[in-house]
Amino acid sequence: MNAKKAQSFITQNAIYLVLVVLILGIAVYEPSFMSVNTLRDILIQSSTRVIIALGVAFILITAGTDLSAGRVVGLTAVISASMLQIPDYSRRFFPDLPQLWIIIPIVIAILAGLLCGLINGLIVSKLNVPPFIATLGTMVMVYGINSLYFDMKPNQSQPIGGLRPDFTNIGSGFIGKGQYSIPYIVIIAIVVSLIVWVVFNKTKLGKNMYAIGGNMQAAKVSGINVSKNLIYLYAIAGALYGLAGVLEAARTGGATNNYGNMYELDAIAACVVGGVSTTGGIGTVPGVLVGVVIFTLINYGLTFIGVSPYWQLIIKGLIIVAAVAFDMRKYSSKK
Repeated sequence: MNAKKAQSFITQNAIYLVLVVLILGIAVYEPSFMSVNTLRDILIQSSTRVIIALGVAFILITAGTDLSAGRVVGLTAVISASMLQIPDYSRRFFPDLPQLWIIIPIVIAILAGLLCGLINGLIVSKLNVPPFIATLGTMVMVYGINSLYFDMKPNQSQPIGGLRPDFTNIGSGFIGKGQYSIPYIVIIAIVVSLIVWVVFNKTKLGKNMYAIGGNMQAAKVSGINVSKNLIYLYAIAGALYGLAGVLEAARTGGATNNYGNMYELDAIAACVVGGVSTTGGIGTVPGVLVGVVIFTLINYGLTFIGVSPYWQLIIKGLIIVAAVAFDMRKYSSKK
C-alpha cells in the first residue's frame, strides 16, 4: 500500500520534484542563485507570461487552443508603444500626435486584443472551424496586420523607442525600497490572477467553461449556450493578451513587430505543466502560475549557470512531453 501511495505521489507531483532537484542543483553549482534579487528578477520575468498563460488557460479548459496569443501580444505592444513616445524623440511613429493621457493608448491596445479574441471566438463558434486551424489563421493575419502598421511611414519598420517615462515606469517601477521592493508589473499580474480565479471559480461563465471542456455535447443538452460562452472566453483571452502586450512594451522600453513571437507555445506549455488538461475541463489558476514560474526558473536558472540556450530548449521540450504523458496517464486511469 505504501509503495502504491509513493508511486501515486510521484506520478502526481513528478514535475515539481524535477523542479526542486533542478533548483537544488543550480544552487549547489552557484550558491548566489538563492537570493532575493534572483527571486525578484524571476517574478518580473514571469509577470507578462502569467497574464498570457491565464488567457490561454481559458481556451485550453474548453478543449481548444490558441496559437494567435503571441502575435496579439506583439500587435498590442506596437500599438501602445507607437502612441506613447516622448515629444522630442527623433523618430516618432506619429510625429504630429499630441501627448495623450496614458490610459487612452493602453485601452486602445487592450481593445485591439479583445477584438482579435472576438474574431477567434466567432470563427470557432459560428463557422465551426477547429480552434487549432482558426487561431493558426488569425496568428498569420495578425502578424501581417502588425507588420503593415509597423512599416507605415515615417517609421518604416524601425524599432519603436523613446517611450514616455510614465509608461515605462509601469514596467520598471516599484513600491518600496531596495531589494525588498515590489515591482508594479508583479502587482498587476497578481491582481489579474485574482480576478481570473474569481471568474474560474465564482461565476456562471467559469462553470460553463469547465462544462464545455468536460463534455461539449452534454453542456449543450444541459442548456448552456456553448457558442455565446466560447465567444466570451476567446474575447477575454484576447483582452489579456492585449494587457500583456502593453506591459511587455512598458517593461522593455520599446517594441517591434516581432514581439511576442512563440509566446503562445511557452504559455501553452506552462499551462500543461501546471495541470491544465489537454483534453479540456481541468485547470486551475494556481496551477497555471506554478507552470509559468517553473519555465521562468528553467530559463533564468540555466542561463545563470551558463547552460547553452539550445540545451535549454531540449530540456523544456522534455518537460512538456513528460507533463502531457502524465496528464494522459491520469486521464486514462479515470476512464
